[in-house]
Amino acid sequence: MTDRSDLAAVEAQLGRPARGVHAVAHRCPCGLPDVVETEPRLPDGTPFPTLYYLTCPRLAGAVSTLEASGLMREMTARLEADDTLASGHRRAHEDYLHRRHALGDVPEIEGVSAGGMPTRVKCLHVLVGHALAAGSGASPLGDEALASVPDWWLAGPCVTAGGGR
Repeated sequence: MTDRSDLAAVEAQLGRPARGVHAVAHRCPCGLPDVVETEPRLPDGTPFPTLYYLTCPRLAGAVSTLEASGLMREMTARLEADDTLASGHRRAHEDYLHRRHALGDVPEIEGVSAGGMPTRVKCLHVLVGHALAAGSGASPLGDEALASVPDWWLAGPCVTAGGGR
């Protein structure tokens, strides 16, 4: 990430220093980052499989509400019953791995994506981050979850551009 104001905003959103940020992967309609792309290995050497990380606290909170509703359990059951959905989820897994591998090879997490892909749904935050960063169609379940999230940006920026709350 080259823009210092973006990094300051991300750190204010997270309430802590950001680790391993490679780039802003998606911007909220308010203009601030809401998803960052992280390096597959953190600066301390730890392998980090989560390529797309939600930073906007409003968006992350809305996705947490979806998780608490039992949606992940319902989606996992649908994956077991719907071959077309399961195929799309597997393609999302492969896309995620391809995009992360483009940033570096980390043997410890080879073949491991995130969010429970490709066989279950473990983290909607990852799927929504992937859907926002890669665009509609990259993650069918991420697209579904995103469509269920209220417009988190309508109240204006969650932090100031310089990073304050």
